[in-house]
Amino acid sequence: MIFTSCKGKADEPRVRPATQANRFYTGDAHELSEEVDSLLALHANDSQYKGLAALIVPHAGYYYSGNVAAAAYRAIPDGATYERIFLIGPSHHEWLDGASVNTEFDYYATPLGNVKVDIETAQKLIDTDSVFSYQPKAHDREHCLEVQLPFLQRRLSNVPPIVPIIISTNDFRKLKRMAEVLKPYFTSENLFIISSDFSHYPKYEDACKVDAKTGKAVESGNVAEFLAVLEENDKSGIRNLATSACGELAIATLMLMMDKSYEVKHLMYQNSGDIDHHDDSRVVGYHAFAILRDRLLPPSDGKEEADGFALTDDEKRMLKQIALQSIKDSLDGKPISHLLPHTSHLDSNCGAFVSLHKQGHLRGCIGHFGEDFPLHEIVAEMARAAAFEDPRFMPVSKEELEDIDIEISVLTPMRRIQSLDEFELHRHGIYIRKGRRSGTYLPQVADEVNWTKEEFVSHCAHDKAGIGWDGWKDAELYVYEAIVF
Repeated sequence: MIFTSCKGKADEPRVRPATQANRFYTGDAHELSEEVDSLLALHANDSQYKGLAALIVPHAGYYYSGNVAAAAYRAIPDGATYERIFLIGPSHHEWLDGASVNTEFDYYATPLGNVKVDIETAQKLIDTDSVFSYQPKAHDREHCLEVQLPFLQRRLSNVPPIVPIIISTNDFRKLKRMAEVLKPYFTSENLFIISSDFSHYPKYEDACKVDAKTGKAVESGNVAEFLAVLEENDKSGIRNLATSACGELAIATLMLMMDKSYEVKHLMYQNSGDIDHHDDSRVVGYHAFAILRDRLLPPSDGKEEADGFALTDDEKRMLKQIALQSIKDSLDGKPISHLLPHTSHLDSNCGAFVSLHKQGHLRGCIGHFGEDFPLHEIVAEMARAAAFEDPRFMPVSKEELEDIDIEISVLTPMRRIQSLDEFELHRHGIYIRKGRRSGTYLPQVADEVNWTKEEFVSHCAHDKAGIGWDGWKDAELYVYEAIVF
């Protein structure tokens, strides 16, 4: 199917029409501006958040959810600018078994004008992982993203390009893959807007109880807790409760990108019964949340730490034991054991690399950047992978296991940098990404070579990412720290 502009010329910009005008919001531009402005004015004295990373916003008709949506958009600081906005929501009409990114249109139309689509970034997502694709039917009639646009148009002086993403799948592993691809974009340059309503169709009193419980789970920032509460609600037997959060998958994907440095701030709750008092027997719930980055973490009480994450000597020994046992289990043909003792720190979601050395020479190194699994599980999995799946080396044998030294690097979240001035040799690891290619050097690599900062990054670009010595100059650069033991 080929779409053209209203004039029908294929070489003109492709514009997705405002399919929800006069359905979820008025199609009259003047009336729409006045309506949105009046809703935002209700929250003129609400707090604004400089460290705003994401919003969770409802997507019902403005008559019902507009007040709660306005509470979310007023959290954006006055004068804020973004490179792009990721709009992520659920599919109400089509089963995708993944995520659909709209790469077909150059603009989304609303009665207030056109909003540009970041086609290049949208296509990068599709090129990076097959979990992303473009499926036209997912976007044709979908309202959950379109209804956010007039609020953005009235709240921001200049609306940046959007990346429209619709998600539907019952495979949690695919959500993790989505989060891994999206996480490099989860920086201060961009704003993520997650579109979701909450309880659907219970009576008023039940909606208030269910939505309060679900809201607390969202505030926890813990995806496991959030999904567990949704399952509890589903099994509760509450009459007419079709779902606790229609944007469950979009919210879960957001949570998989978050770590403990993020804070979830609840902004407002209402349900449709608060607006239309004539029928409290069948309502829909609406929450607004702001996700804030750079939350201050508690002091470490003298433990070795990086970016606020601390490990004791005993915990390091436990992780070494877990890594060694994982390799032994694999050599004995057993599944990896997760029954070894571990602490709350080892239950924290962290990325980690496991490096194996034999007589001072590298024997294998595999790692995982995502903060989507407990640290003790990541270490067990990466130890096994380093021993048997590093394509540069033959698998480790039982005979040489006694000569293997294990080094573990626990990673802090990646942070996008714009200049090498922000990169500190020996302290930071570097992650370079350009198109489909990427590569990294751990911080301790700098201790093994006599390179300048520029040489360190150039070698990573050439040797690891395969984009040439100067390829880093127009690539995306990220830094992270590591606790190495």
